[in-house]
Amino acid sequence: MTETPLVVYALALLPAVLWGFGPILDKRGMSAGGSSLQAALVVVVVDSTLYWLALLVRSWPDPLSGLTLPLVATFAVAGLFGTALGRIFVFAGVERVGASINSAGISTRPLFATLLAVAALGEPLGPLTGVGIVVLVGGLVALTYSKGGDVSGWQPRDILFPVGAAAVFAMGNVLRRYGFVDTGATPLQAVAINETAAFVALAGYALAKGRTDVLSAPRASYRYFTGSGLLTAVALLSFFAALAMEAGRVAIVDPLTATAPLFTTVFSAFLLQDVERVTRGVVLGAALVVVGAVLVTV
Repeated sequence: MTETPLVVYALALLPAVLWGFGPILDKRGMSAGGSSLQAALVVVVVDSTLYWLALLVRSWPDPLSGLTLPLVATFAVAGLFGTALGRIFVFAGVERVGASINSAGISTRPLFATLLAVAALGEPLGPLTGVGIVVLVGGLVALTYSKGGDVSGWQPRDILFPVGAAAVFAMGNVLRRYGFVDTGATPLQAVAINETAAFVALAGYALAKGRTDVLSAPRASYRYFTGSGLLTAVALLSFFAALAMEAGRVAIVDPLTATAPLFTTVFSAFLLQDVERVTRGVVLGAALVVVGAVLVTV
Protein backbone atom coordinates (compact mmCIF):
# COMPACT_ATOMS: atom_id res chain seq x y z
CA MET A 1 0.00 0.00 0.00
CA THR A 2 1.37 3.44 -0.92
CA GLU A 3 1.93 6.03 1.78
CA THR A 4 -0.75 8.68 2.07
CA PRO A 5 0.60 12.17 1.21
CA LEU A 6 0.48 14.85 3.90
CA VAL A 7 -1.69 17.03 1.66
CA VAL A 8 -4.55 14.51 2.08
CA TYR A 9 -4.36 14.92 5.85
CA ALA A 10 -4.28 18.70 5.55
CA LEU A 11 -7.26 18.80 3.19
CA ALA A 12 -9.22 16.53 5.55
CA LEU A 13 -8.32 18.46 8.72
CA LEU A 14 -9.33 21.86 7.36
CA PRO A 15 -13.02 20.85 7.18
CA ALA A 16 -12.73 19.52 10.74
CA VAL A 17 -11.76 22.98 11.99
CA LEU A 18 -14.36 24.80 9.92
CA TRP A 19 -17.12 22.29 10.71
CA GLY A 20 -16.02 22.57 14.33
CA PHE A 21 -16.85 26.28 14.32
CA GLY A 22 -19.93 26.07 12.08
CA PRO A 23 -22.18 24.60 14.82
CA ILE A 24 -21.42 27.64 16.97
CA LEU A 25 -23.00 29.87 14.33
CA ASP A 26 -25.82 27.38 13.84
CA LYS A 27 -26.65 27.33 17.55
CA ARG A 28 -26.66 31.13 17.66
CA GLY A 29 -28.96 31.16 14.64
CA MET A 30 -31.34 28.74 16.35
CA SER A 31 -31.27 30.84 19.52
CA ALA A 32 -32.13 33.90 17.40
CA GLY A 33 -35.35 32.24 16.22
CA GLY A 34 -34.18 30.19 13.23
CA SER A 35 -35.29 26.66 12.30
CA SER A 36 -33.44 23.57 11.11
CA LEU A 37 -34.99 23.67 7.62
CA GLN A 38 -34.22 27.38 7.26
CA ALA A 39 -30.60 26.73 8.27
CA ALA A 40 -30.23 23.89 5.76
CA LEU A 41 -31.68 26.01 2.94
CA VAL A 42 -29.61 29.10 3.67
CA VAL A 43 -26.39 27.11 3.87
CA VAL A 44 -27.03 25.25 0.60
CA VAL A 45 -28.03 28.44 -1.23
CA VAL A 46 -24.87 30.22 -0.10
CA ASP A 47 -22.38 27.48 -0.93
CA SER A 48 -24.01 26.32 -4.19
CA THR A 49 -24.04 29.92 -5.46
CA LEU A 50 -20.34 30.30 -4.69
CA TYR A 51 -19.49 26.97 -6.33
CA TRP A 52 -21.34 27.72 -9.57
CA LEU A 53 -19.81 31.18 -9.83
CA ALA A 54 -16.34 29.68 -9.38
CA LEU A 55 -17.12 26.89 -11.84
CA LEU A 56 -18.40 29.30 -14.50
CA VAL A 57 -15.36 31.56 -14.13
CA ARG A 58 -13.00 28.62 -14.33
CA SER A 59 -14.66 26.50 -17.03
CA TRP A 60 -16.78 28.82 -19.18
CA PRO A 61 -18.61 28.03 -21.46
CA ASP A 62 -18.84 24.34 -20.46
CA PRO A 63 -18.65 24.03 -16.66
CA LEU A 64 -19.53 20.32 -16.75
CA SER A 65 -16.99 19.40 -19.40
CA GLY A 66 -15.82 15.79 -19.24
CA LEU A 67 -18.74 14.54 -17.16
CA THR A 68 -21.07 11.77 -18.27
CA LEU A 69 -24.73 11.59 -17.33
CA PRO A 70 -24.20 8.62 -14.95
CA LEU A 71 -21.40 10.52 -13.24
CA VAL A 72 -23.57 13.60 -12.78
CA ALA A 73 -26.30 11.34 -11.40
CA THR A 74 -23.86 9.81 -8.89
CA PHE A 75 -22.95 13.18 -7.38
CA ALA A 76 -26.58 14.31 -7.51
CA VAL A 77 -27.79 11.25 -5.58
CA ALA A 78 -25.02 11.87 -3.03
CA GLY A 79 -26.34 15.40 -2.64
CA LEU A 80 -29.95 14.29 -2.29
CA PHE A 81 -29.26 11.87 0.53
CA GLY A 82 -25.81 12.68 1.91
CA THR A 83 -26.40 16.43 2.04
CA ALA A 84 -30.10 17.37 2.02
CA LEU A 85 -31.32 14.76 4.49
CA GLY A 86 -28.09 14.86 6.48
CA ARG A 87 -28.23 18.60 7.05
CA ILE A 88 -31.81 18.49 8.26
CA PHE A 89 -30.67 15.95 10.85
CA VAL A 90 -27.65 18.10 11.70
CA PHE A 91 -29.54 21.30 12.36
CA ALA A 92 -32.30 19.47 14.23
CA GLY A 93 -29.58 17.94 16.40
CA VAL A 94 -27.96 21.32 17.08
CA GLU A 95 -31.33 22.66 18.17
CA ARG A 96 -32.07 19.76 20.52
CA VAL A 97 -28.77 18.54 22.02
CA GLY A 98 -26.49 21.52 21.40
CA ALA A 99 -23.49 22.15 19.19
CA SER A 100 -20.90 20.13 21.12
CA ILE A 101 -22.96 16.95 21.57
CA ASN A 102 -24.34 17.12 18.03
CA SER A 103 -20.88 17.43 16.53
CA ALA A 104 -19.76 14.41 18.53
CA GLY A 105 -22.71 12.37 17.32
CA ILE A 106 -21.82 13.11 13.72
CA SER A 107 -18.31 11.84 14.47
CA THR A 108 -19.68 8.29 14.33
CA ARG A 109 -19.67 8.77 10.55
CA PRO A 110 -16.33 6.90 10.14
CA LEU A 111 -18.00 3.76 11.45
CA PHE A 112 -20.58 3.85 8.67
CA ALA A 113 -18.19 5.24 6.05
CA THR A 114 -15.47 2.65 6.63
CA LEU A 115 -17.88 -0.29 6.59
CA LEU A 116 -19.51 1.00 3.41
CA ALA A 117 -16.12 1.69 1.82
CA VAL A 118 -14.95 -1.84 2.60
CA ALA A 119 -18.13 -3.39 1.22
CA ALA A 120 -18.68 -1.16 -1.82
CA LEU A 121 -15.19 0.00 -2.81
CA GLY A 122 -13.02 -2.84 -1.54
CA GLU A 123 -10.93 -0.47 0.59
CA PRO A 124 -8.61 -2.17 3.12
CA LEU A 125 -9.51 -2.32 6.81
CA GLY A 126 -6.50 -2.71 9.10
CA PRO A 127 -6.62 -3.64 12.79
CA LEU A 128 -5.75 -0.12 13.96
CA THR A 129 -8.52 1.31 11.82
CA GLY A 130 -10.99 -0.98 13.55
CA VAL A 131 -9.68 -0.07 17.00
CA GLY A 132 -9.84 3.61 16.12
CA ILE A 133 -13.47 3.35 15.10
CA VAL A 134 -14.31 1.60 18.38
CA VAL A 135 -12.62 4.40 20.33
CA LEU A 136 -14.56 6.98 18.32
CA VAL A 137 -17.81 5.29 19.26
CA GLY A 138 -16.62 5.16 22.88
CA GLY A 139 -16.16 8.91 22.72
CA LEU A 140 -19.76 9.28 21.60
CA VAL A 141 -20.96 7.16 24.54
CA ALA A 142 -18.98 9.32 26.96
CA LEU A 143 -20.52 12.45 25.49
CA THR A 144 -24.02 11.02 25.67
CA TYR A 145 -23.71 10.55 29.44
CA SER A 146 -21.70 13.73 30.03
CA LYS A 147 -24.70 15.85 31.12
CA GLY A 148 -23.37 18.50 28.79
CA GLY A 149 -24.79 20.17 25.72
CA ASP A 150 -27.90 22.33 25.62
CA VAL A 151 -28.56 23.94 29.02
CA SER A 152 -32.28 23.17 28.77
CA GLY A 153 -31.50 19.44 28.75
CA TRP A 154 -32.20 16.73 26.18
CA GLN A 155 -33.39 13.12 25.92
CA PRO A 156 -31.11 10.20 24.97
CA ARG A 157 -33.26 9.55 21.89
CA ASP A 158 -32.29 13.00 20.59
CA ILE A 159 -28.82 11.63 19.85
CA LEU A 160 -30.44 9.79 16.93
CA PHE A 161 -30.48 13.04 14.96
CA PRO A 162 -26.67 13.45 14.73
CA VAL A 163 -26.16 9.68 14.39
CA GLY A 164 -28.70 9.62 11.57
CA ALA A 165 -26.81 12.48 9.93
CA ALA A 166 -23.61 10.46 10.30
CA ALA A 167 -25.14 7.48 8.49
CA VAL A 168 -26.43 9.43 5.49
CA PHE A 169 -23.25 11.52 5.30
CA ALA A 170 -21.24 8.31 5.18
CA MET A 171 -23.37 6.95 2.36
CA GLY A 172 -22.90 10.19 0.44
CA ASN A 173 -19.13 10.10 0.97
CA VAL A 174 -18.82 6.58 -0.42
CA LEU A 175 -20.86 7.60 -3.48
CA ARG A 176 -18.62 10.63 -4.01
CA ARG A 177 -15.45 8.57 -3.71
CA TYR A 178 -16.91 6.12 -6.25
CA GLY A 179 -17.60 9.06 -8.56
CA PHE A 180 -13.98 10.16 -8.39
CA VAL A 181 -12.45 6.74 -9.09
CA ASP A 182 -11.09 6.54 -12.65
CA THR A 183 -13.03 9.60 -13.86
CA GLY A 184 -12.17 13.12 -14.95
CA ALA A 185 -14.53 14.79 -12.47
CA THR A 186 -13.04 17.74 -10.58
CA PRO A 187 -13.84 18.48 -6.91
CA LEU A 188 -15.47 21.78 -7.92
CA GLN A 189 -17.77 20.09 -10.43
CA ALA A 190 -18.71 17.39 -7.95
CA VAL A 191 -19.46 19.74 -5.07
CA ALA A 192 -21.50 22.09 -7.30
CA ILE A 193 -23.69 19.20 -8.51
CA ASN A 194 -23.94 17.83 -4.98
CA GLU A 195 -25.15 21.11 -3.48
CA THR A 196 -27.52 21.88 -6.36
CA ALA A 197 -29.23 18.52 -5.90
CA ALA A 198 -29.45 19.18 -2.16
CA PHE A 199 -31.05 22.57 -2.81
CA VAL A 200 -33.66 21.04 -5.14
CA ALA A 201 -34.53 18.43 -2.52
CA LEU A 202 -34.73 20.90 0.38
CA ALA A 203 -36.68 23.51 -1.58
CA GLY A 204 -39.10 20.84 -2.83
CA TYR A 205 -39.64 19.62 0.71
CA ALA A 206 -40.26 23.17 1.98
CA LEU A 207 -42.81 23.84 -0.78
CA ALA A 208 -44.57 20.51 -0.31
CA LYS A 209 -44.92 21.10 3.43
CA GLY A 210 -45.89 24.75 3.05
CA ARG A 211 -42.97 25.83 5.24
CA THR A 212 -43.25 29.57 4.65
CA ASP A 213 -41.67 30.13 8.07
CA VAL A 214 -38.23 29.77 6.45
CA LEU A 215 -38.83 33.17 4.80
CA SER A 216 -40.13 34.97 7.88
CA ALA A 217 -37.49 34.10 10.47
CA PRO A 218 -35.71 36.91 12.37
CA ARG A 219 -33.02 38.66 10.34
CA ALA A 220 -30.30 37.82 12.85
CA SER A 221 -30.79 34.10 12.21
CA TYR A 222 -30.05 34.60 8.51
CA ARG A 223 -26.77 36.31 9.32
CA TYR A 224 -25.61 33.40 11.44
CA PHE A 225 -26.69 30.77 8.89
CA THR A 226 -25.05 32.71 6.05
CA GLY A 227 -21.78 32.68 7.98
CA SER A 228 -22.19 28.94 8.47
CA GLY A 229 -22.77 28.57 4.73
CA LEU A 230 -19.53 30.39 3.91
CA LEU A 231 -17.59 28.08 6.22
CA THR A 232 -19.33 25.06 4.72
CA ALA A 233 -18.41 26.18 1.19
CA VAL A 234 -14.69 26.15 1.99
CA ALA A 235 -14.91 23.00 4.09
CA LEU A 236 -16.80 20.98 1.48
CA LEU A 237 -14.46 21.94 -1.34
CA SER A 238 -11.46 20.93 0.76
CA PHE A 239 -13.18 17.67 1.72
CA PHE A 240 -14.03 16.83 -1.90
CA ALA A 241 -10.47 17.64 -2.93
CA ALA A 242 -9.18 15.14 -0.37
CA LEU A 243 -11.56 12.42 -1.61
CA ALA A 244 -10.63 13.16 -5.23
CA MET A 245 -6.92 12.48 -4.68
CA GLU A 246 -5.66 9.03 -5.60
CA ALA A 247 -4.64 8.38 -1.99
CA GLY A 248 -7.81 9.93 -0.55
CA ARG A 249 -9.33 6.76 0.88
CA VAL A 250 -12.67 7.22 2.63
CA ALA A 251 -11.36 5.35 5.69
CA ILE A 252 -8.61 8.00 6.01
CA VAL A 253 -10.40 11.21 5.01
CA ASP A 254 -13.68 10.62 6.85
CA PRO A 255 -12.22 9.90 10.30
CA LEU A 256 -9.96 12.96 10.12
CA THR A 257 -12.88 15.26 9.43
CA ALA A 258 -14.62 13.56 12.35
CA THR A 259 -12.22 15.33 14.75
CA ALA A 260 -14.52 18.36 14.42
CA PRO A 261 -16.03 17.68 17.91
CA LEU A 262 -12.69 18.59 19.49
CA PHE A 263 -12.83 22.02 17.91
CA THR A 264 -16.55 22.43 18.59
CA THR A 265 -15.98 21.62 22.27
CA VAL A 266 -13.27 24.26 22.59
CA PHE A 267 -15.29 26.87 20.71
CA SER A 268 -18.43 26.08 22.73
CA ALA A 269 -16.61 26.46 26.03
CA PHE A 270 -15.71 30.05 25.15
CA LEU A 271 -18.50 31.20 22.84
CA LEU A 272 -21.67 29.40 23.98
CA GLN A 273 -21.43 29.64 27.76
CA ASP A 274 -24.95 31.05 28.00
CA VAL A 275 -26.65 28.22 26.08
CA GLU A 276 -24.40 25.14 26.52
CA ARG A 277 -22.56 23.23 29.24
CA VAL A 278 -19.10 21.85 28.53
CA THR A 279 -18.55 19.26 31.26
CA ARG A 280 -15.64 16.92 31.95
CA GLY A 281 -17.54 14.21 30.13
CA VAL A 282 -17.74 16.39 27.04
CA VAL A 283 -13.97 16.97 27.17
CA LEU A 284 -13.32 13.24 27.69
CA GLY A 285 -15.58 12.31 24.79
CA ALA A 286 -13.87 14.80 22.49
CA ALA A 287 -10.45 13.46 23.51
CA LEU A 288 -11.54 9.89 22.72
CA VAL A 289 -12.72 11.04 19.31
CA VAL A 290 -9.29 12.51 18.57
CA VAL A 291 -7.49 9.37 19.77
CA GLY A 292 -9.74 7.24 17.60
CA ALA A 293 -9.05 9.39 14.56
CA VAL A 294 -5.29 9.14 15.13
CA LEU A 295 -5.48 5.35 15.38
CA VAL A 296 -7.50 5.20 12.17
CA THR A 297 -4.92 7.26 10.25
CA VAL A 298 -1.81 5.44 11.50
